[in-house]
Amino acid sequence: MSARCNLWLPKKKRFCANLPLGDSKFCGNHTQRSDGQWILCPIHPSHSVLEENLQSHLKRCPFFKQAQSLSLQPFYQEGINTGNEEEGGENFSSEMKRNTVHAMTLFELSQLINKIKSVHASLCNDIRDSFKIPQACDIWTNRQVDRGLPFQEKHVMQQASILGNLEEFGVLKSCGDDDDDVPAVVEFGAGRGYLTQVLADCYRIKKILLVERKSYKLKADRSLRQKERVTLERLRIDIEDLKLNAVESLQGVPYLAIGKHLCGPATDMTLRCCISKRCDQHNDAPSESTCYLIGLAIATCCHHLCQWKHYINKRYMLDLGIDKDDFNAMTWFTSWAVDADHGSDLGGTDWSFDLQIRENEHVQSDLNTYEVKDMVKNMKPVDRAVVGLMCKDIIDVGRFMWLKEHGLECKLVKYVPSNISPENRLLVARQKS
Repeated sequence: MSARCNLWLPKKKRFCANLPLGDSKFCGNHTQRSDGQWILCPIHPSHSVLEENLQSHLKRCPFFKQAQSLSLQPFYQEGINTGNEEEGGENFSSEMKRNTVHAMTLFELSQLINKIKSVHASLCNDIRDSFKIPQACDIWTNRQVDRGLPFQEKHVMQQASILGNLEEFGVLKSCGDDDDDVPAVVEFGAGRGYLTQVLADCYRIKKILLVERKSYKLKADRSLRQKERVTLERLRIDIEDLKLNAVESLQGVPYLAIGKHLCGPATDMTLRCCISKRCDQHNDAPSESTCYLIGLAIATCCHHLCQWKHYINKRYMLDLGIDKDDFNAMTWFTSWAVDADHGSDLGGTDWSFDLQIRENEHVQSDLNTYEVKDMVKNMKPVDRAVVGLMCKDIIDVGRFMWLKEHGLECKLVKYVPSNISPENRLLVARQKS
């Protein structure tokens, strides 16, 4: 036992079997963490390292060769889709956003909520329900697919409705000859690739490109590779660094861009990746880099992760009187959207009336001792959810308007009921005919 780690594992009723480190009695997993300064690895932020050991770590980091190989690829350009960082500054963590809100006075918070209500009432009334299950997806909704593929009804309903909205918008065609084939599909934040799996099973497509930072070797990949006349390619790269026009397999090929639940700024980066930011925003004609984009469908989510420096339409926010601090507060509010029970649709709630009642109640409190964090804590879950959903809508409408400014025909819809997923907003767009 002297050659093994000395940590006793009660559940296994034995000592750890790993070898100890140097003069320590414990292995690397169980050695007490040093009190020195720990920093994120600059090569890959999935792990941290002692600052004093940084230089030696960089030479043997397991992600070093991967990063080095990626940097040599023609489609890699660091930060190409992040936006103008000079205008945005640093990333704000959830704690920093919360502190921004708690630092407000009651009057400032009330003014911000009133602004959110006013903007939402004027811009967000046209987000309609559009739960579409196309006939082409019957093999999935009726469970007539390969039993080796995972099946979860709520995910299948979301995937089918995304495709149904694309079909209704004229981007996909349910049947026909070879002229109806989609030349290529690019799925951003592909993960396990099941959205593309449903698309390939139900529609005619020729080429698939899955974009995902992590490495996956899964059943969907194996199933897709077995399909006749379909070629599959995975790019292991951050969306922020992807220069899509330089991907060799997409040269001169019209493509459809899709993404299911692209978290926070990943939606903004995807839009930049597909549509050149050099496009003249006063000209309705699409830029040269959009000429092969035939359409897109992006289900947004995790708005609490959005960052001002990455947001696609800062001008829209500033024109509404929403600055960087307001935006950070709003993104923190969006996490409230899942506080309430979404089994009942909040769409029937008289949002403005309910919020006004709560504000009047708080005015009666002792303003000398009553702080913003107390007001937030005492808000009813449904009130918090209403504010959060308003903020989500305002953020997504900005993205919708940005697409229109860049010459695309688009819509923003609720593609599934909230009891299937509270993250139920979908951006659908196509080139103008």
